[in-house]
Amino acid sequence: MATLKVRGGAAASPVTSFHYLSTSYSQSVVPSYHPNFPKTHKQLSLSLQVPRCPPLPFHLHHNNRIHSISPSTMATGSVEEVLPPALDSSSDPPSIFDGTTRLYISYTCPYAQRVWITRNCKGLQDKIKLVPIDLQNRPAWYKERVYPANKVPSLEHNNEVRGESLDLIKYIDSHFEGPSLLSDDPAKKEFADELFAYSDSFNNAVRSSFKEEGLNKETGAAFDFIETALSKFEDGPFFLGQFSLVDIAYAPLIERFKPFLLDLKKYDITDGRPKLAAWIEEMNKIEAYKQTKSDPKELAEHYKKRYLAHT
Repeated sequence: MATLKVRGGAAASPVTSFHYLSTSYSQSVVPSYHPNFPKTHKQLSLSLQVPRCPPLPFHLHHNNRIHSISPSTMATGSVEEVLPPALDSSSDPPSIFDGTTRLYISYTCPYAQRVWITRNCKGLQDKIKLVPIDLQNRPAWYKERVYPANKVPSLEHNNEVRGESLDLIKYIDSHFEGPSLLSDDPAKKEFADELFAYSDSFNNAVRSSFKEEGLNKETGAAFDFIETALSKFEDGPFFLGQFSLVDIAYAPLIERFKPFLLDLKKYDITDGRPKLAAWIEEMNKIEAYKQTKSDPKELAEHYKKRYLAHT
């Protein structure tokens, strides 16, 4: 069962020019690669270290007044979460529709990872329970009683189950407490919509090279598009300048493409793309994202098995 423990501390202070959150820190040992973790039943403790997530300022409603809260004034704390084992065909279902908010994921699915990151960035570890599913041996009750599409991610909230990762990250951002992960700036909101709409095209363009010899022009053009997009706003290293849901939408894809293309095609996606290189570096500092990452070598091997098995 996922748990959240917060120990109070002094007010946070920015640790970079991008206003990342600062938290108290204690060292613990935890594997960076999750796919094998669900096969074990060890209780592993995860301690968050800054930067947890670089959110935008958000608003706190108190006594009918709205107070703007910046990251530098948020309280610090130490968060520990125990990741549950994945449920398979032999597992009993949870108590569905009992009032608990549940996020059904796979530890290896990039689309589920989007929603997992959003949940972590909002600080909702104690509000949204993770329910990992073994996609190779799915429990029948998941399709029959939870989500007929039989895919992850899905979110059980208010006696309803919703799906589709881009819809879910927006839903969690707008329906739950925590820092807002989308800017109110009209130009940034418009650009965010464009990038959300492009994410499937980006995914398809990059994957189009996977079974081909060498690298086709569509793949290179897709990464060039990302480099250009990261150059639009100058108030930070992220797609909208400040960290946002757009970064969350693209991070799981690029996390997988980078090691696979480097291993298989000897193609470094950051070569000649300094904005993309800086974006990856900054993303890897965000603890809410780092908790969800898989080992790059394992990702590359997984993609080899998936795309090259019949070539």
